[in-house]
Parts: sequence; structure tokens; C-alpha cells
Amino acid sequence: MTSISTPEILDSAYALLDAAVLTYKGEPTGTAAALDETVAAPNYEECFVRDFVPSALVFLCDGKPEIVRNFLKMVVSLRNQQSVMEGHERALGLMPASFRVPAEDDAEGKPTADFGELAIGRVAPVDSAMWWVILLRSYILVTGDVALAHSKEFQESMRYTLDLYLKESFETSPAMLVPDASFMIDRRMGVYGHPLEIQALLYGMLCTAQELLLPTPENERLLSNCKKRMQTLRSYVRIYYWLDLQRLNEIHRFRAEEFGKDAANHLNIYPETIPEWIDGWLPPESGYLVGNLGVGRMDFRLFSFGNLLSILFGLATDEQAQQIMNLYEARWEELVGVMPLKIAYPAVDGDKWRYTTGSDPKNVPWSYHNGGSWPCLIWAFVGAALRTGRHELAHKMLNQAMTRLHHDNWPEYYDGKKGNLIGRRSNMKQTWTASAVILGHHFLEKPDALAVFESINF
Repeated sequence: MTSISTPEILDSAYALLDAAVLTYKGEPTGTAAALDETVAAPNYEECFVRDFVPSALVFLCDGKPEIVRNFLKMVVSLRNQQSVMEGHERALGLMPASFRVPAEDDAEGKPTADFGELAIGRVAPVDSAMWWVILLRSYILVTGDVALAHSKEFQESMRYTLDLYLKESFETSPAMLVPDASFMIDRRMGVYGHPLEIQALLYGMLCTAQELLLPTPENERLLSNCKKRMQTLRSYVRIYYWLDLQRLNEIHRFRAEEFGKDAANHLNIYPETIPEWIDGWLPPESGYLVGNLGVGRMDFRLFSFGNLLSILFGLATDEQAQQIMNLYEARWEELVGVMPLKIAYPAVDGDKWRYTTGSDPKNVPWSYHNGGSWPCLIWAFVGAALRTGRHELAHKMLNQAMTRLHHDNWPEYYDGKKGNLIGRRSNMKQTWTASAVILGHHFLEKPDALAVFESINF
């Protein structure tokens, strides 16, 4: 592969990011998910809330906050477009998964939002509102525009969201219960229940809300509940989601069917559910937060984004954060491989693949969300590595990926156990792939980027 300089690679990434900018009434308001003209994926012309986050952080680093402000206002303005099935009530706290802006020559057109009713599986996006609140804090810390968060419209939106997300359900747990396909892993992957990524985002949102929600009488109850829920969620995840060799030995010797408050096996996890692959896989002085947890169920898979966000948001302890990075360093070949970064490890296959994914042809083993490699996670890895003082891992991650991503035309994801194959159904010119590289480079090389980094460091 021809050697290409870092400036050339960054210029290519910026060219893609700039070309992806969407405008409404002449104002930049988001970025298209991808610009691949060869693949028929019309929804990739839309701006996805979660996809826009790394792009937004790049714009903030580069002194272009107006597009982030416009995006934040756009998402709020679209909240009432949610369609409601007969017999249901509108969930005002939900925010769209994506939105589409009309063509520039369509003077009468209006932006339209998708709340999951057009997505695979028709599942509402649980993570969108969380990302919106977290991104709002980043915008304010960089610009000082606290008036936006204190506006009636934004205070109302945060209040609606917290009312919905803190509401008690039939299951009492500090963790949040969600269906499959409700966050970045947006297809059936056996992540229903209490997936780690949602818990990390919930924790980040609760921390943020305590800063941005005004201490008015109508907000007093929400602020109190935010603080309490944040504390209980943090303790719960740190204790029950954590897995290292000591904890693995405890689970291996669990007694099931325990009753009472003093039960050691709090969720009745059966030792027989420990998968064979994990025996001998966890190195000493390493560990991670498991992918999911529920009654009688522990998902031992490692989900990278949830672990990295847990480090960035301070949901993991400092010691746990170091051990997570130790695991990536020791198991680099499996978790990073040729092209970063395994979204989930290991892949499920055989009969387990059939009943976990519903025989999903896109989620075949070591592809897409079933063990595929996602360059869009680079920024989160670099941020987590810097927070834990592991600069060498941050440099290694970025240096390993940049040249090939540019050469391969910025793919969405890679296939294979080592991530050495461009994803079979991967879009090229994927915006958050390019923005992840730019943002990771900012974190490493530009001190001014620390303002954005600190904004996701609660």
C-alpha cells in the first residue's frame, strides 16, 4: 500500500466531512450518514443523531459551533413529529433517530424525522435523547452559550426526556430496560434487557442533566431523582457488570436459587452459563464490563463502545478503566486486529447465531454488529486511552488505521476475525468513519481539543 502522509489523510477526511454537511434554509444543520453513490441506501442521506456526534465534536474543535447549535435546535423542533399507534400515548421524551432535510430547491419542503418506524425492526431509538443531552453540554462548554440550555424549549425537552427515562417500570433496577435494536446495535443481536452501552449513556445523561437543568420548583423532583439514580446506577454497574479473574472465579462457584437480602448470587446467574471461550482468555490484571445483565442472565460478550464510554464518563472506576485498557493491550489481535475496532467480541455462530440474530444475513459471524470492526469507534478509544494515560495505545490505534481507511475510501465497517476485509455490505464514504479519525487526531495533537474532551469527562 502506498505511503500517504497524515496531512493528506486528514485532508481527505475533511473533504468527506465537508461534503456531507446538510443545510436547511441556507444554514448547516447536520451531516449525511454516508456519500456512497454506488450503494442503494437512501436513509444514509439522512442525518442520524448518534452518527453526528463525532462530527459535531470535530466542528466544535474547529471553531464551527453554529452547525452544532442548529442541529440541537432541529432535533428539538422535530420531537412532535412522532407518530403514535392507536391505543398508545405520545412519549414526549423520545427524540428522532434521524431526520431528512428537503432539497435546496424545495422552498416549501420541511424536515422530516424518523422515530424508528422506518428502521429495521421498527424500534424507537433509546439513545438519541441521551446523545442530544450529552452533546448539548459539549456545545455549552466550548461556546459558553448557556442561554441555549436555559431556554424554555430546551429545559422542557430535558424535562420530558428525564420524566420518560426515570419512570418506574415493571422491573425495578438501577439499570435501564430496553429492547433489541434500540441503540447503535440496531438489529436483533440478543442485546435486549440492560445493555451496557445504554447504561453508560444513561449515566452520562444523568450527570449532564444535573448541570443543565435549572433548579426550579418544577425541576426539584427530577434533579433529586437524577442524583440518586446516577449514584445507584454507578454502584450497580461497577459491582455487577464487572468481570475479572477474581469475579469469574466467584461466578464459577455461585450457588443458585438463593433467597433473601444476603444472597451472593444476586441475579441468580447459573455458573453453567459461563462460555467456554472465556476460560483462559482473560489475562491477569485485566477485566471489562460485560455486555448485558438481567435476571438469570449474564452476557459475557465484550461490547467495545459501552466499555469505552464507561471510561470516558467515569462510570467505571479508575482501576477498572486501567484494567479495560490492559485487556485491549493484551488482546490487541482479537479486539483490534488489522482494522479497528471490534464492536462485539466474540461473534456468535452456529445455532446460537440463528436464535440470537434470527438468522440475520447481515449479522453473520465476524460481520457488521456480530463481531465486525467499526472505525467509527476510534475517537472513543483514543479518548479512553488518553484518560487512562495510555498515550501509546492511542497513537497505535490511530496510526494503524489511518492509511488504510483513506485507501479503502472510508468504509463503514470491516469483516473477518482480524477485520482485514471491507464489510460485504459496507457503505463507502461513511461520514462518522472520517470524523472519528479527525477527532482522534485532534485529541492527540491539538491542546485546544481538550475543551471537547473534558466535556465528555464527567
